[in-house]
Amino acid sequence: MSVVVLAHEQFPDRAKTALGLLRYGDREVVAVLDRDHAGDRVRDHVPDVQDAPIVASMSEAPDCDELVIGIAPIGGGFEESWRPDVRTAMERGCDVTAGLHYFLAEDDEFAALAERHDCTLTDVRRPPDDLTVAEGTASQVDAAVVTTVGTDCSTGKMTTSYALRDAARERGVDAAVVPTGQTGIMIEGWGTCVDRVVSDFTAGAVEEMILEVGDDHDVLFVEGQGAITHPAYSAVTCGILHGAQPDRMVLCHAAGRDAVHGYEAYALPS
Repeated sequence: MSVVVLAHEQFPDRAKTALGLLRYGDREVVAVLDRDHAGDRVRDHVPDVQDAPIVASMSEAPDCDELVIGIAPIGGGFEESWRPDVRTAMERGCDVTAGLHYFLAEDDEFAALAERHDCTLTDVRRPPDDLTVAEGTASQVDAAVVTTVGTDCSTGKMTTSYALRDAARERGVDAAVVPTGQTGIMIEGWGTCVDRVVSDFTAGAVEEMILEVGDDHDVLFVEGQGAITHPAYSAVTCGILHGAQPDRMVLCHAAGRDAVHGYEAYALPS
């Protein structure tokens, strides 16, 4: 399957989803949409991921099967300047996948276009309907459970999870990543985006994922979210910790950062 990834004005530094798909995804990325860097190639900015041309709009992109929104802004909103690209993709018969809190399937225009052009709208942040509270049973699985945690958001928790998985596999260890955020879910093709889950059910959602695959692997690397001291996202972090009941934790820190990103009045703990 070939995809185009939308990363307008954020590529590469603030387009985590785009970079994750380029680095770890198994689908061919045929173009990245970014008005600021149109005419460049991905390799001009990031050398260690699959390469693709950067174009200004979906109308300039090659044929593809899917458009992926490769940006996850604070608050998860939909930027109206993206609408023409999403509309063009659907008019070309492409499916559209997004990891936003704004659900594309509930947008009247996009829902009508999807029906008219036989497209699928996938909102990966939409949680399952049957979640419930945790039972405290994640520690009973056969796999060792390792959770990546951080001193802040955007400290490389997902990347570290995949680096650890790959290193374990190189040593002959059967290892897998348990995705808890939109990018990991797009890479893995399964998972629950825990920051959209009802607070009471967050630990239960993570526990359910551990139980689903915990007897199939030697080690599970659980993708962390937020930080336990974060002024906005600490609840999600606590839910992952309680739900996963990890045997080990790996702390991720952005070297040189001394304040919470986007909340500069909050100093990072020592």
